[in-house]
Amino acid sequence: MMIQYPDYRNCTANIPCSVLAHFGITPDVPTFAPMDKLLCEKEYKNIVVMLLDGMGTNVMEKHLSPDGFFRQHFICNMSSTFPPTTVASTTSVLSGLYPSQTAWLGWVGYFPDIERNIIYFLNKDNDDKEAEFSENIANKYLPYENIIDRLNSAGKQAYIVSKFAEGGENIKCFDDICRQVENYCAKDGRKYIYAYCDEPDATLHHDGIGSAAADKVVNELEAAVKALAEKLEDTLLMIIADHGHINIENKTLTDYPDICECLLRMPSIEARAVNMFVKPDKKELLPKLFKKHFGREFLVLNKEEVLERQLFGEGTPHPRFEEMLGDYLAVAVGTTALNTYARDYKSNHAGLTPEEMTIPFIAVKR
Repeated sequence: MMIQYPDYRNCTANIPCSVLAHFGITPDVPTFAPMDKLLCEKEYKNIVVMLLDGMGTNVMEKHLSPDGFFRQHFICNMSSTFPPTTVASTTSVLSGLYPSQTAWLGWVGYFPDIERNIIYFLNKDNDDKEAEFSENIANKYLPYENIIDRLNSAGKQAYIVSKFAEGGENIKCFDDICRQVENYCAKDGRKYIYAYCDEPDATLHHDGIGSAAADKVVNELEAAVKALAEKLEDTLLMIIADHGHINIENKTLTDYPDICECLLRMPSIEARAVNMFVKPDKKELLPKLFKKHFGREFLVLNKEEVLERQLFGEGTPHPRFEEMLGDYLAVAVGTTALNTYARDYKSNHAGLTPEEMTIPFIAVKR
């Protein structure tokens, strides 16, 4: 299997930086050159970035016609962040920072302040289902300013459309997202709109790439975006994804007691980016066990290698970032997902394959 590393000059973190720069605000990381070029062509009233979760280039090419709306408006491929997963990549789209700078690393993060593995988006302990928290752990220890707030604080207009955002409880389907985008575009003045949809990711996890269900969802999304675009005026509408997908074979960590015996605590981050804190006397053994059980399915890196390669991003990292990294990171480069608990996902992401890392940049000028 081919390995593809993130390109931190052409990734999801660079998208919001182009928006900030366009509105006269200095970004923290480089902008995205293909987007800069489009923004320089005309001063659009509306700049819209619509993120379709999981719609990697491979998903688009598998399920959509070359003559269809998305592929006809395809500009270029771009890179996800590492890991190519929703928590890391969408946080980069919202913050204009790399995962190393936000420390929003994946579905589960190890929080050294409380010594727990926390599910970022759910505010739950991944290893203790009974644990409850009176405050949001990720927001407490890893706060960041999103670009919507930065733009509004600078006197610009900016909006977010997502069922997970404040005020998003009325969003029940993708048509509701499109309707809200249309309403914001109709408002007076220049503005930025970020819209997020959790499909086709949810369907891909459940049914896999190539399934009839995935085909239906991806084509419905394309049709809805086309219908929306036809209603807009003086708008640059850009469609991206946070990551791609790959059909997988699930493995469960507890089926490998010799690996479990090496660990100080349960792993974190993702099933295809397995972050492990290892007992001091087991550090030489662990990579050997991964090779024994999984062959070339995982690239096993020690902490120093992860940092040297700037795998999670460039620049000055978040003060807690290095503490959250374990002694080893096992990154999937094949089709295996090593789940902490049994799962039946057909497709997943967060590894270093081109399928997971490559996403489309689509632009529609209206």
